[in-house]
Amino acid sequence: MPASACQRCHGVLTGLVTLATAAVVSLAAPAPALAAGTWTETGSDRADPLTESQGLTSVEVPANSPNRYTGIGTIPVGLSSRGWNHVGDPDASYDGYYIEPYQRDSGNSKMFRVQAPGGAWSEYVHTLSAGEALNNSWDAISPDGQWMLSGEWGTMNRLLVFPTPGLNPGTSPSANLPQASTVNLDHAVRDVQGCDFSGPTTLLCSSDDPEGSLFGMTKPLLQIDLSAAPNGTSDVTGHVTALRQLPLRSSCSGTFEAEGIDYDRRTGVLRVIVVSPGFCVLTDSKTYKFSRS
Repeated sequence: MPASACQRCHGVLTGLVTLATAAVVSLAAPAPALAAGTWTETGSDRADPLTESQGLTSVEVPANSPNRYTGIGTIPVGLSSRGWNHVGDPDASYDGYYIEPYQRDSGNSKMFRVQAPGGAWSEYVHTLSAGEALNNSWDAISPDGQWMLSGEWGTMNRLLVFPTPGLNPGTSPSANLPQASTVNLDHAVRDVQGCDFSGPTTLLCSSDDPEGSLFGMTKPLLQIDLSAAPNGTSDVTGHVTALRQLPLRSSCSGTFEAEGIDYDRRTGVLRVIVVSPGFCVLTDSKTYKFSRS
């Protein structure tokens, strides 16, 4: 999400009292008649606007852990008081490290908050490189646990690669978290809100693209196939494919917001949060579930 104004969704949520007095009108426009690709919608759950509206991830360690979500209501007071007022789409490694991405409204850094399997929290701050966008919408940990991808808001032709804070031995909370390499995309993407690895060299990503000019649809589910697994020492390329439009259904009309994404390798279930427009952010925002058909 863009750092300015702390994102559209943030603004909607902080104005809930005002929105609650508005009348609910009309139905959302139907999605265009486009091929749905290989991912078929199988169900949905209500997404709480305060605690489940930004991101989500499945957690494998410890066993039987519940899914984790982020939203405005999950930001600790100690972080927001220091200016870290936006949390994005988190991820968890296969061995139990959990990482949340944070941003401020201004400045020259972004932060990744890491919880180790034992429960201890630590913070890793990255000073922006020249030309790097301030926002910090998501993180995706590579299957080997050593590298973490992140992206920038707007229309972009790259993803950023970092050593995974807390897992990669070259990281420390007392040192700057450096960018290690880059994923150079063969097709521009816009407003990516989350990505998750579905294999060693495959990412599934949710895009909040409101225009539709890049792929012929708004709010697409994207697949990015990497030329090689990230290793932090050399750049790789990413082939981008739009698979389908994400569901845009609500009792309210207006602008939807595609949010975080999670792929659970244990079940093969893909989940994506879509926040409803206006007053309906309270009532029918959803976490949609998909399976590969």
